Amino acid sequence: QVQLVESGGGLVQAGESLRLSCAASGSTVSVNIIGWYRQPPGKQREFVAGISSGGSTRYADSVKGRFAISRDNSKNTVYLQMNSLKVEDTAVYYCSVRYGSSYAVLPDYWGQGTQVTVSS
Repeated sequence: QVQLVESGGGLVQAGESLRLSCAASGSTVSVNIIGWYRQPPGKQREFVAGISSGGSTRYADSVKGRFAISRDNSKNTVYLQMNSLKVEDTAVYYCSVRYGSSYAVLPDYWGQGTQVTVSS
């Protein structure tokens, strides 16, 4: 199994930035995709960004041009740089991993989540 430790959430004003980190440990050698989902208050969890072991990235349309995901394989860590934050970005953000390469299925493991709150 994989353990995920998230950090970097907080309270910011609209237009400001945050960087989230996700450190993975355990059975990580076969992990392909590490990514981020978010769950706004009262809504379903939704995909935000993902990165494969080869460096390919994918973003939700709502965050393209504002968020950037990166991966440091030597540290088993993935980062989500969030710029130009909007009130609509307020959510609990969850780190996740997949052993497979398909975004059409749910991730295999989840972190506990970190709160991001953006005020106007």
